[in-house]
Amino acid sequence: MTPAPLTLCLWYNGDAEDAATFYAQTFPDSHVKAVHRAPTDFPGGSADTVLTVDFTVIGIPCIGLNGGPQFPHSEAFSFQVATESQEETDRYWNAIVGNGGAESACGWCKDKWGLNWQITPRVLTEGMTDPDPQVRARVFTAMMTMHKIDHAAIEAAMRGVG
Repeated sequence: MTPAPLTLCLWYNGDAEDAATFYAQTFPDSHVKAVHRAPTDFPGGSADTVLTVDFTVIGIPCIGLNGGPQFPHSEAFSFQVATESQEETDRYWNAIVGNGGAESACGWCKDKWGLNWQITPRVLTEGMTDPDPQVRARVFTAMMTMHKIDHAAIEAAMRGVG
């Protein structure tokens, strides 16, 4: 089997398998493909230690590398997940934040492994790219007050209500 032409390599501190399993249980078109363990003892680890995990998140191939604490995730990289409804936004947001993650601003949150996520409703994207600069300004102003994005508030801002 030929590997995907592009695979994201995500660095974890020994818990890549837990993260991959969580993503597979949380997002559609996501699964754990393989777990690769050390065949022998090695400096800093022992045989059978999980070294890497091949997984897919929303159709994107990834490898989780258990590299240690040297390189934590940062906001410089995030997954942006487009949602169609408040229910879908709530489901993903609540799964991430409710599983040891943390809220941030403007639709951003961080999972318990430090990976950043943007849970971005399509209505927000539509409002931020509207041809009318007044609509864009109202939507931007509304978004700046939010942690998790509120679809109804964004729609109201688009209409100039509120």
